[in-house]
Amino acid sequence: MFHRGPLAMPGQRIGLLGGSFDPPHEGHLHISHWALRALGLDRVWWLVSPGNPLKPRGPAPVEQRLAACRAFIDHPRIAVTDIERHLVTRFTADTLARLAPRYPGVHFVWLMGADNLAGFHRWHQWDWIMTHFPIGVLARPGEQVRAGLSPAARRFAGLRLPQGAAPLLGAGGRVGWVLLTGRMSAASSTEIRARREPA
Repeated sequence: MFHRGPLAMPGQRIGLLGGSFDPPHEGHLHISHWALRALGLDRVWWLVSPGNPLKPRGPAPVEQRLAACRAFIDHPRIAVTDIERHLVTRFTADTLARLAPRYPGVHFVWLMGADNLAGFHRWHQWDWIMTHFPIGVLARPGEQVRAGLSPAARRFAGLRLPQGAAPLLGAGGRVGWVLLTGRMSAASSTEIRARREPA
């Protein structure tokens, strides 16, 4: 039986921020607050993944990461979910393909940092994601130029929206992507884990 996950009503625009969140940090909150405000989203869901297929090393146990995320959240419109575990998906494309039909009338917007756009062409069925779901790309320190010149950005330049049109992203089911620039956070889960590991 499918675990439905957070509540969403038809017509709402929900931002989806996927990742291992190992551990969650200020940068995740910064991106979530920024997306709520700049994209005019109703809510942001943190999709805590069972594992990242592009990373050779597995994350901490998912229950541990879920608990850390829930303890870290500071906003009533940000929700934490392990919906990927219940959908039994490993790739973002599969998650989106299975999630959308379970929430008829809800408009999902995929959220990611500019560093992810730079390598987006390595994701499973990345071109399908670009043509079927709106994407909000949020600036990361030192990554804007690389993201703007990435294979994904070049291939789908015709779907790019100007930053001023960001609140229209996903409205009425419209696909496209926008690169938001502004105040950034340099926080990184990788660096936090490295500081915690013994020398």
